[in-house]
Amino acid sequence: MAGVTLDIAALRDRIPALKSGTAFFDGPGGTQTPAPVIDAIAGALAGPLSNRGTITPGERSAGEIVAGARAAVADLLGVVPRGVVFGRSATQLTYDVARTLAKGWGAGDEVVVSRLDHDANIRPWVQAAEAAGATVRWADFDPATGELDPAAVAAVLSGRTRLVAVTAASNLIGTRPDLPAVARLVHDAGALLHVDGVHYTAHAHVDVEALGADLFTCSPYKFLGPHPGVLAARPELLGTMTPDKLLPSTDEVPERFEYGTLPYELLAGVTAAVDLLAGLDEGASGDRRARLAASFAAVEEHEDRLRRRVEEGLAADARFVCHSRAAHRTPTLLYTIEGRDTADAYRMLAERGVSAPSSSFYALEASRRLGLGDGGGLRIGMAPYTNDDDVDRLLEGLLAF
Repeated sequence: MAGVTLDIAALRDRIPALKSGTAFFDGPGGTQTPAPVIDAIAGALAGPLSNRGTITPGERSAGEIVAGARAAVADLLGVVPRGVVFGRSATQLTYDVARTLAKGWGAGDEVVVSRLDHDANIRPWVQAAEAAGATVRWADFDPATGELDPAAVAAVLSGRTRLVAVTAASNLIGTRPDLPAVARLVHDAGALLHVDGVHYTAHAHVDVEALGADLFTCSPYKFLGPHPGVLAARPELLGTMTPDKLLPSTDEVPERFEYGTLPYELLAGVTAAVDLLAGLDEGASGDRRARLAASFAAVEEHEDRLRRRVEEGLAADARFVCHSRAAHRTPTLLYTIEGRDTADAYRMLAERGVSAPSSSFYALEASRRLGLGDGGGLRIGMAPYTNDDDVDRLLEGLLAF
């Protein structure tokens, strides 16, 4: 791509864990942390810090950290800061939203979930629907292609559909469904669309409005940050929802959804991670949102090139069966190995200093639909810091297995 100046070596120099010599292909489960993010967390803890307020330096510092993190995530996702909710994890936030929305559900109402999804975007909705007496309907994907066709969602929509939960990208096989097409169908049916963007946000420039998501979750630790979860939605939509909360706590949006004291030091790390991402394309200019767009374009090109190297490198060995086949997907590959247990491959690679785990990675429905049971397969995920030497070591190990 013309104009791209992505310096992978410089990025790797900023990530202390890479000095261990490990080649990390486990980014879909969580990326390694850059020094600026670690420093931001430590700096927040070292400075004056207390519950938010306007009187003492500690109060003001906490308020500034929260405001800064909301603004950073808003730039990352293309939303407004008042629509950014922080929580312990995307799973926790999805459970909270599901329980809150289910207060308005009853017998005859329907909720749609997809077999492509991580269980964190399935079970909270299934359990909330069951508690409310609503019906759960399932949108299926094609295991031969890995595709979730919008028509599969349309087939299970009705005038009673209240919410549809679909992933923006499969954490197991990388499939990126046509979310704008799905969103049009969902909204035409009068329902809300909840999108699990945890895996997607690590690999693509997110525009929540363009995707058509009413509710969108992500996890900063998947894109070089620390571990809080994020829920993004229109403030107007959040204002219609009444979560269970403590009586003295504020009823303002988005704070009404944030229980207890926020982890200020981690939110400082979130801002640092977004700023680092915005600077990955050293030739980019403009505001942070524009620089993020340029950086993610550069990251996608880099990661996709490495993904193709892995695919081409393993294609010559007929033992390796790739289950990541969708036309549009993240740089995430799931393999099984004929006649061998991928858990053994995982251990063999670990002995060689290569981290590529074997599991179903909480995508139980997808793994079962692929015919892999609960065991899944060997997942190979690229991250912005993955380089050609990492790929060489991975291929050398697998082809000798």
